[in-house]
This record gives sequence, structure tokens and C-alpha cells, in this order.
Amino acid sequence: MRRSTILLPIIVVVAIALLSSIFIVEEREKALVLQFGQIKSVKEDPGLAFKIPLIQEVVRYDDRILSLDTPPTEVTPSDDRRLVVDAFARYRIADVVQFRQAVGVGGVRSGEDRLEGILNAQIRAVLGSEGVTSNTILSADRAALMSRITEQSRSRARPLGLEVVDVRLKQTNLPSQNLDATFARMRAEREREAADEIARGEEAAQRVRAQADRTVVELTSDAQREAEIVRGEADAERNRIFAEAFGQDEEFFEFYRSLSAYSRSLKGSNSTLVITPDSEFFNYLDSSTGRRAVQ
Repeated sequence: MRRSTILLPIIVVVAIALLSSIFIVEEREKALVLQFGQIKSVKEDPGLAFKIPLIQEVVRYDDRILSLDTPPTEVTPSDDRRLVVDAFARYRIADVVQFRQAVGVGGVRSGEDRLEGILNAQIRAVLGSEGVTSNTILSADRAALMSRITEQSRSRARPLGLEVVDVRLKQTNLPSQNLDATFARMRAEREREAADEIARGEEAAQRVRAQADRTVVELTSDAQREAEIVRGEADAERNRIFAEAFGQDEEFFEFYRSLSAYSRSLKGSNSTLVITPDSEFFNYLDSSTGRRAVQ
């Protein structure tokens, strides 16, 4: 009984020590075994691993590709037009030993802070280099610029044990203090273009109206001239017909003229004509032969 009482605590202690010496490395991570802060072993393969209880500790790092968003960075291209660039990077911890030695107990957070500084510096260096303008950054050529940023960031992040997989520019905007001035300039340019278009339209309208007015005057003048010609020709034809008719029967022509004179002088329902009885106006009304005999 006494022997079992002594063995039971020993077995419990041994079991606890055995369990605390075993740890599992997953497929998506790497682990370092540290003893008093010094690296004793690296566990990169998934599965069970062992450490000395109470003396050694395990530090785990994610082996997957991680993402890091950089804060908006203001850059000045060669055309002196300032831009605010928002970027992100994908990276992985390639060498856990080198990473641990570089960042110490700060871990991933410390490593990302240092990587962020590298990315911001390279973004400013590449986008602010000679020959790179704001139009280049905003055009399809930005793909080549992102490749340059990636390569330069990769070489500078290698001493940290990090591998920069890719760097992408998400947004490129003007600084907030320049937006109002830029919008005002764009608005003024559009208003000027609109005023130019309106002026050109008014000028074209004036030309069309002037041409139309001249055409109206020309057409009216031609029509009046042709009408006068036709009227003159008609009057001449009428006079010719009257002359021929008068030459064929003078008596009938005088009779017709007298009737026409009567009709014109007695127009209307209240017409009154006062005239002497022996007036020549009554030659065809006062004579049985059609004309009053000459006394």
C-alpha cells in the first residue's frame, strides 16, 4: 500500500512530463524549439515532435502566404503631381531561423512593421524615379512599376527571412487638399469647352440664318421679276386681243366698253349716279341704234 502511494505521484509526474514534451507541428506552420531564448531545433515537417519540458519552449510561425496592407503613401512623380498610393503585399516566412534572429521576440507583428517600412520606401523610390509620371502610374504601364517594386522589396526583405511574393497598387488618388482645386480646374475646363461649343453653334446658326435670309431675298426677287414679266406679257397679250377685237368690230367694242363702264359705276346695292340726260355716258341707253346721232 505504501509502495503504491509513492509510485502514483511519480507516474503522474512522468506522464505530465512526457505529455509536455510532445507537441504537434501542423502542415500550415513551422516551429522553433527555443532553450533560454536560443534556437535549438527547427521543425518544418508536420507531425509529432519533442522538446525538454520546462526548459525548452516552442514558437510557431505561419507557413502560408500572408497579406499585408500598407497605409496610404504619398508619392511625387517626375511631373510634380502628388499622388496618394494605397498598396498591399503578399509574403511568406521563408526562413524561420533568420526571421527569429531578425525580429526577436517581436514576432510577426514586428516583422510586418519592418516589411511595411521596406514597401513604403520602395514605392516612393520607384514611383518617384526619373521618367515616371502620374500618367504612367495611372496607365497600363503600372504593371511594370509593380514588378519593379516587388523585385526591390524582395531583395531588401530577404535578410529578414521573408519572401515577398507580390506587391500590388490598389488605389491611386490625389491628396485630399488637392481634390477641390483639381475638381474646380476640371469644372472650369469643361465650362470653357461648353462655352466654345455654344459660340461655335451660334456662329454656325448665324451663318445658316444669313444664308437662308439671302436665299429668301433671292427667291422673292426672282419670283417678283418672273411675275412682272408674266404680268407684262399678259397685259401685252390682253391689249393685243383688245386691239384685234376693236379692229374687227368697232361698234361692238364700244358697246362692250359702255356696259363695263355702267357695271363699274353702279356697283353695290346703294349706288346712285346723277348725270345730265344728254351725257355721252348714255349713248347706248338713249339711242335705238346703239349710238346717239350726232347733232
